[in-house]
Amino acid sequence: MDEQERLSMGMARRREVLGNAHVDKAQANKTPLTSEFQELISRYAWGEIWTRPGLPGHSRSLITIAMMVALNREAELALHLRAAANNGVTRDEIKEVLMQTAIYCGVPAANSAFHLAQEVFAQMDAAAP
Repeated sequence: MDEQERLSMGMARRREVLGNAHVDKAQANKTPLTSEFQELISRYAWGEIWTRPGLPGHSRSLITIAMMVALNREAELALHLRAAANNGVTRDEIKEVLMQTAIYCGVPAANSAFHLAQEVFAQMDAAAP
């Protein structure tokens, strides 16, 4: 696969997981500083990793949520909490991942993640038709 094919596959997968609104906003907000970075994450995170056949998107979402808790990356955690539903992840499954992060990442990290999840889910519920 060449770089353009990887970028196309990555953009398609990115849209499937994150939604068109998020990707369109990211694309519209590209600047000379960020445009190469946006292409990099589309090609490699989404086109190389998220399209691999070894794990389903459902598992990748759960793993990513746990890693964002461990790394204390709230903005990315919120993004992936929202996106997980597009991969068939339930809120109960997210709860279980957050419970596990309490043991392996620490109670304060899990506590923050639970608070953020409550906020994100409330926003999602409010926006639902």
